[in-house]
Amino acid sequence: MGGQLLVAAGVLALLTVVPGPDLALVTRQAVGSGPGDALRTVGGVAAGLLVWGALAVAGLAALLAASAGAALVVRVLGAAYLVVLGIGALRRGGRSADADPDAVAPAVRGNPWRTGLVGNLLNPKIAVFYTGLLPALAPAGLPPSAGMALLVALHAGLTVAWLGGYVLLLSRARAQLSRPSVRRALDRLTGVVLIAFGLRLAASAH
Repeated sequence: MGGQLLVAAGVLALLTVVPGPDLALVTRQAVGSGPGDALRTVGGVAAGLLVWGALAVAGLAALLAASAGAALVVRVLGAAYLVVLGIGALRRGGRSADADPDAVAPAVRGNPWRTGLVGNLLNPKIAVFYTGLLPALAPAGLPPSAGMALLVALHAGLTVAWLGGYVLLLSRARAQLSRPSVRRALDRLTGVVLIAFGLRLAASAH
């Protein structure tokens, strides 16, 4: 069982470090509101993983994955959510160049924990992974539900460690990131990334 768990941990680690919407959301919060709100967003992302994990263990996520209509609704909602967040970031990044260069950039609005939670819950790729690959990775020495629950907890822990470490690295560059010109540039970049992820998700719905 130990070998299977190591293999599963490796796959989950790779899934965790691949850039995606969660990383973009955390970057957006770190740039717009600072490390505290960014870490709360990380907590929301982890909570979303636990919700998907509970649904997978209960078999409800598999039902969603098997329903083309339900999957389409989740994809469309997820795409719309990411595009709206991206537009908001672009609007902050496109503020008048005549603004006071010493002014403090506005904070990101909304509850950061809820932002991370909703962003993760509306990511159908997590549902597909948890229903398609996670059962195959579950250690054979444990009951299927217990094995999947263990892997979900491991994935959530890896996600918190990875995204939390990323936030701490960004906080070390806080002096540079707090400069309005830099924050506007990063807002534009994260806005483009979020919209790109949203459009890609929308395209996959067809």
